Formats: sequence, C-alpha cells, structure tokens
Amino acid sequence: MDTTEIILDALQRAATAHGVHEAEVLGGKYDEQWPQWYAEHMTRTLAGSGYQIVRVDQ
Repeated sequence: MDTTEIILDALQRAATAHGVHEAEVLGGKYDEQWPQWYAEHMTRTLAGSGYQIVRVDQ
C-alpha cells in the first residue's frame, strides 16, 4: 500500500467507528470534538498496523 492508501484506509476505519461512537456513546448527537476523536483513532489504528508518522529532517 502506498501512503495515500494507508491514510485512506485509516480515515475509512475512523469514519465507521465514529458513526458507532456518535450513535452508541453520544446517543445520536453530533460530536463537536470529532477532529480530536478522529486523530486519536487514526493514531491507534496506524500504530496497531505498525505505522508511525515521523518527521524527516531535510
């Protein structure tokens, strides 16, 4: 998988999981903090798959 595919997969997983989160945890309410939630979920998803985001000094 290339970088775009990896990020797309993580976003799709986050979107699915966030829908469940809003429905089950928030009782169907809109999550005002969704960017934070997505970032945390994607960090866990990527780390669980062996990826990490690192800055490359140029």
